[in-house]
Amino acid sequence: MKHEPVEAAVPPVPRDYHGINWAGFRTLYMREVRRFWKVGGQTLAAPVVTALLYMMVFVVAAQGARPPVHGTPFSTFVAPGLIMMSILNNAFANSSSSLLQSKMNGLMGDFLTPPLTPMEHVAAFSLGGATRGVLVGAVTWMAVLPFTRLPIAHPWAILYFGGGAALILSLLGIMAGLWSEKFDHMAVVTNFIVMPMTFLSGTFYLVERLPEPFRTASHYNPFFYLIDGFRYGFIGHAEGSLVAGVGMTAGLMVFCACVSLWMFETGYKIKT
Repeated sequence: MKHEPVEAAVPPVPRDYHGINWAGFRTLYMREVRRFWKVGGQTLAAPVVTALLYMMVFVVAAQGARPPVHGTPFSTFVAPGLIMMSILNNAFANSSSSLLQSKMNGLMGDFLTPPLTPMEHVAAFSLGGATRGVLVGAVTWMAVLPFTRLPIAHPWAILYFGGGAALILSLLGIMAGLWSEKFDHMAVVTNFIVMPMTFLSGTFYLVERLPEPFRTASHYNPFFYLIDGFRYGFIGHAEGSLVAGVGMTAGLMVFCACVSLWMFETGYKIKT
């Protein structure tokens, strides 16, 4: 009986991408967007309810007790800070929780096995987190309109500082997610770094009215420039230097992107 020759099994050749793997980048980005969209009640509605509660406490309950700030009604002064706070917290939460949960569930191989470069990983995760931050900020903006009038003095400042803040905190979330090994570590970053810097950045008050040394220390808080520049886009008045704010925002984006890229390239706490 004559046997046919058996051909040796040859493993498939890895797909070679010249330039950017757009298909892989788009898939990972959409995965991040659908991840938070699937639980919209938690990721979109809950932050808006929190912002409305702040409006109730600081504006409605204290109506008439708060004097205008540089001729701007207190409700109009506070509203941009609440919108920015929603952007910061949600952009950070999206990328950090996604990476930490993947590490704890042993799913990091799903990201590292496909032919994606570290730059494509960083871009997809950061843009996914920024998308959530911007969406929550937009919904919060609409939610506070019944309580106050929000003029638009400088649209470029709203877009630049709002988008820049979303990207910076999303990149910080990548760094925190890769560094953390359990949820306790993430809670340390959130409760002792992100939250204090957010609340102590002039969200609900004028920094210039603080006593020293807190007034000077506030000007070293990068979140102060993000919120101050964003508020400037609405009311047309800034406490700090706009030039410093624009430069600091761009510098922070580049720095955080470089650190996140280095962490992916070296496999920091994700590869043995």
